[in-house]
Amino acid sequence: MGIENTSVVFRTILTVNLCGLYNWVSMRQWKTVSIIGVGLIGGSIGLALQRRGLAERVVGIGRRETSLDAALRCGAVTEATTDLGAGVADAELVVACTPVTRIVQHIRLAASACPSGTLLTDAGSTKGSIVEALTRQLKPGVAFVGSHPLAGSEKIGPESARDDLFDGRVVVVTPTAAAPTDWVSAIVEFWSSLGASVIQMTPEDHDRAVAATSHVPHVVSAALAAATDPGLLNLVAGGWLDTTRVASGDPQLWLQILRDNRPHVLKSLDKFAKVLNSFRDSIHEDDASRILELLQAGKQCRDAVGN
Repeated sequence: MGIENTSVVFRTILTVNLCGLYNWVSMRQWKTVSIIGVGLIGGSIGLALQRRGLAERVVGIGRRETSLDAALRCGAVTEATTDLGAGVADAELVVACTPVTRIVQHIRLAASACPSGTLLTDAGSTKGSIVEALTRQLKPGVAFVGSHPLAGSEKIGPESARDDLFDGRVVVVTPTAAAPTDWVSAIVEFWSSLGASVIQMTPEDHDRAVAATSHVPHVVSAALAAATDPGLLNLVAGGWLDTTRVASGDPQLWLQILRDNRPHVLKSLDKFAKVLNSFRDSIHEDDASRILELLQAGKQCRDAVGN
């Protein structure tokens, strides 16, 4: 069964948007959703689909039996396999939640094995190279639309998955001009059905934005943690712990993200370095007014986001 099949079931539920207003949203019910990589994000997708009754089958696909067993134990998937082809054989929707350097390969393999009409998306933290590699390179009758849920964590593995991970969180969908509007709408609806607020951006705009809001913050967090004398760790408190939390993320995963988004990360790092140098110079010169100005600018920006 694919996206063009008219026999799909829709159910109507009452949801609350981020502003507290009530809207009626028709949510598609999938017979089979296949998730490649059932870690934090993939596992949370599986749990959210089942909590909301949006999928009859959730098939987890991975390389390690131990990880798949964990996904089954925590209920993130209804079945699991290490055979990607078999795992997508009946899929209406495939979501690749693997590291960014593997997403293109996994989507291509899934596209070659899944039925005509299957939708394919991903959860990669970078989009430019992935979308470019997959544009017009899949077999006819299947479609890829890039996605990035801004709902990550320093935690990994299906044991950390949560069925409410996407509630009120932003997911960026990055269609190309060539992507059919009904396929894009289906992917937007999928993420919305998990409780997310969806924004559409070009892959380039996405990568430029997340370099500043996600990738450089991770570098800064890791740098602060690495620069701290281990002998002082018994004195760390809330400020250090809050600022360095994301430094606990998987180093190999973040190595891939930083390399893949290198040009935008470098530009954002240059901007950050200017502000950091302004702080240093102002402190060195004991320029109280400038220090206060920089502190207030940071507070204003952070307070605008809220909790």
